[in-house]
Amino acid sequence: MLTALGHVIRRDLLLAFRRRTDVLSTLVFFVIVCTLFPLGVGPEPELLRTLGPGVLWVAALLASTLALNRLFGLDHADGTLEQMLLSSEPLVLIVAGKVVAHWLISGLPLVLLTPVLALQFDLGPQATASLAVSLLVGTPALSLVGAIGAALTLDVRGGGVLLALLVLPLYAPVLIFGAGAAVAEAGSSAAEANLLLLGGLLAGAAALSPWATASALRISLE
Repeated sequence: MLTALGHVIRRDLLLAFRRRTDVLSTLVFFVIVCTLFPLGVGPEPELLRTLGPGVLWVAALLASTLALNRLFGLDHADGTLEQMLLSSEPLVLIVAGKVVAHWLISGLPLVLLTPVLALQFDLGPQATASLAVSLLVGTPALSLVGAIGAALTLDVRGGGVLLALLVLPLYAPVLIFGAGAAVAEAGSSAAEANLLLLGGLLAGAAALSPWATASALRISLE
């Protein structure tokens, strides 16, 4: 099963490498939003330090949402998804591999870019580290929850808008605790509490999301 999981992850990473434009569009969107915001609110350092973590988190959330259409859409268009349902490997395992690959493509790069973009908001080393850790824990939860919405809206007319309407309310707890951990002083009890709650959301999503996504895919393809 671990070998099959590794094959699914490797396949999706190779396909993403061949479609680098799609991957770069998500990163460019994230960078543009984070870069334009300081220009709009002004150069006051105190205001930028206050708003910075929330802005970076919202930008990461929206960038992650933009990438959800590619999670199952391309495989569905060329018939690969139907073959996956007929595979001897559990569909839950295949879904888990695709979600991991999706996070490696669209979530991890956002985390790696965060320390650079945090400089625009005059965030200190501790605040930047707390923000990066919260994104590192929170963005996998976004991918897991978003996979359910992507499966439910598969091959639906206007699926992009419907997908956003489905997943954005579910993203709210992740955004609240993630931004709360980033805003709180690094090492404080408030930051640790928010990170623990964020970790709990990630654990719950990791346990339930692959099963829910697999069921949604079967419903969408019937």
